[in-house]
Amino acid sequence: MSRSHSQDDRGSSHRLLRVGENIRHALSEILSREELQDEALKGVSVTVTEVRCSPDLRNATVYVMPLGGVHEQDVVDGLNRCSKFLRGQLSRHVRMKYLPRLKFQADSSFGEADHIEQLLHSPRVARDLGPRDEESEED
Repeated sequence: MSRSHSQDDRGSSHRLLRVGENIRHALSEILSREELQDEALKGVSVTVTEVRCSPDLRNATVYVMPLGGVHEQDVVDGLNRCSKFLRGQLSRHVRMKYLPRLKFQADSSFGEADHIEQLLHSPRVARDLGPRDEESEED
């Protein structure tokens, strides 16, 4: 039998996306209150960029980025140490039969975007994107 109509080719469904977005909003609100007691998280503003849930909704990977990217790995480690507390706080905001286990990871998309931006502005790429000579087109 074929896959459900609600799933696309990558296996994520509208439900998974909706649940991930609800968790992201709730975690952002919880982290903005700065109730965490971990030393690595004191005075650090954390942005939750994305939450990806497993198809069975038992696990969720939370992609985060500290403001300015300062002490990125320390912040991610601190969030992973506080994941049980955050899961408990999350249960007050999101109604689900089973709340997923949270695993925090640094979001590398910002670094990739900066790298692509640098490539696009490099002289080699600018030369290739510049106007062509009419003579070279006739050859």
